[in-house]
Amino acid sequence: MSLRRIAAVFALATLLLASASPASAQDVLTKESAAAIKASFLSDLETLRGKFVGLANAFPQDKYTWRPMDGVRSVSEVLMLAAFEGYSFIPTSFGAKAADLGPREEAAKLRMLSDKAQVIDHLNKGFAHAKKELEALDAATLTGKRKIMGRDLSFADGVIAIGGDLHEHLGQMIAYARMNHIVPPWSK
Repeated sequence: MSLRRIAAVFALATLLLASASPASAQDVLTKESAAAIKASFLSDLETLRGKFVGLANAFPQDKYTWRPMDGVRSVSEVLMLAAFEGYSFIPTSFGAKAADLGPREEAAKLRMLSDKAQVIDHLNKGFAHAKKELEALDAATLTGKRKIMGRDLSFADGVIAIGGDLHEHLGQMIAYARMNHIVPPWSK
């Protein structure tokens, strides 16, 4: 699925959710609806993983510390942010477990990795962890609301918010690639 098509799907879903009447019955998903949303989200996560890893491979090692300006994440920092979302943010947002990355200080050091092979390894492991944890969730546990990013969100709204966040980081990586004259692998 092209990035433009994914953006259009998210925009349409956001518009539909924003225009829906706030009746309390619409705040509750059925188990079947939650299962369908979960399957769709898992598919999108695999697409995102492939694109992040593709870009990570396309960047040469000497560009992993490149950043467009001071105060903005470097290439490796954006990639490790995506890995950490898989390790922790995605699964814990829906009631699953974060990966055990050791003591907090050790996990914090991982965020600063800039070795290409290690970053790619963590991208794959982070997305694999999110996938494993989400697959293990019973869809019946996803029918209510959860506190995600400080807001009470339904599973569908949480998927849109988290998916949108990941797509935003992917867009950031695409912009970084283009600034460095790197063609995203799926565009060749």
